[in-house]
Amino acid sequence: MSGIKAMAAALAAGAASAQSLTAAALDRIAARDGAVRAFITVAADAMNQARASDARRKSGQIGALEGIPVAIKDNIDVAGLPTTDGTAHFARRIAAADAHVTARLRSAGAIILGKLNMHEGALGATTDNPFWGRCDNPTAPGHTPGGSSGGSAAAVAAGFVPLALGSDTLGSVRIPAAYCGLWGLKPTRGLIGRSGMSHLSWTLDTIGPIATSAADLSLALTVLAGPDAKDPVSLDATLINSALHSPLCLGIPDLAETVLEPEVQAAFAAFCDQLRAQGVRLMPVRITDWHPPTLRRAGLLLAEAEAGVLLGPAMDSDPNGFSAGFRDLVAFGRSVASAKLMAAAHRVYQTGPAVLAALSGVDALLLPTAPHQAFPHGAPVPEGQADLTSLASAAGLPAVAFPIPTGADERPVSAQLVGRAWHDQRLLALAHHLTGGADDL
Repeated sequence: MSGIKAMAAALAAGAASAQSLTAAALDRIAARDGAVRAFITVAADAMNQARASDARRKSGQIGALEGIPVAIKDNIDVAGLPTTDGTAHFARRIAAADAHVTARLRSAGAIILGKLNMHEGALGATTDNPFWGRCDNPTAPGHTPGGSSGGSAAAVAAGFVPLALGSDTLGSVRIPAAYCGLWGLKPTRGLIGRSGMSHLSWTLDTIGPIATSAADLSLALTVLAGPDAKDPVSLDATLINSALHSPLCLGIPDLAETVLEPEVQAAFAAFCDQLRAQGVRLMPVRITDWHPPTLRRAGLLLAEAEAGVLLGPAMDSDPNGFSAGFRDLVAFGRSVASAKLMAAAHRVYQTGPAVLAALSGVDALLLPTAPHQAFPHGAPVPEGQADLTSLASAAGLPAVAFPIPTGADERPVSAQLVGRAWHDQRLLALAHHLTGGADDL
């Protein structure tokens, strides 16, 4: 009973209760999370939440996620729990109120099981956290789950929860989803409110869900999307969810400047062949001035500089509350020359129009999510992890990552679709269709 749909059906039939689902999840966490280290904090009131949910169900008050256990990355506030941001400095920072997204989950009846491990400060893609432990990949033990939302992906992959929230700045939802064989959504900028989140980059940060299916992401999106009066980029926009037409046409950007691992290259090529056999048109598209490593470095520089503004005073007052590696990254952002920073910002901002032009005449762009599969703990970290995910982040457009068939190597491989603004639900429906989903979302 791993997905939201199965849990909801069991709850509706009386075959399960919020209390039984929550107790089973807590038992799984107690038994297995010592090895996985997905959680930083487990909510002490989880069973009380479950009892309240069962009472609501008896009275006929059934929310969209009524009784479903979920968990939240530890840079997003949950009232009464610490928001560590993956650091030691903020270990005792107790949230006074729920973040916007947490409140929406609660209003839909979800049971908040706790807070999830993450790469320190959300600045990195291994979740080898120096303060809260090395998070393992349940799909490929001994390997990284990716980051920075590694704990979110690990919690879903381990079967602790069917849904977890992460944050995505340059790929921090999609890379863990890719490494753990899951589905992850980076939403249109402004679609999901970010108040109550500890920002790395106010320009690039988004909050997105990780789950085991497009259907579960779609349901989560209906709960999470909506205006947030405390988020300056939040917009009250209507999602576009028009029917898919035939024949479908997908644009394939030029990937010549990105080095793909042979396993990723082979799996992506085989997936493209499969789509062609199904009648999907695949056509090459050009994204003007897109050089993946350059864009990734520009986005990283912008994030480091903004992190310097946000976290610099805390680092000055308590340097031991952060690792030396994290301090070095943020110090670089604080010291960068203004002309170099403005050039990086310009590079990021000009990406949106270029991607929109490439989307003209196609339903979405299709490309691998990450150039690599999950790699062993302690191995050199591939520099270009976010080469392909940074495209949608810089453009502010929605992107959904999903697993695709692999060869002999059982470590997951992932592809992603990038679509037009506010087409998030349509993008999920398209990915569902392309991966063999026969029913509508």
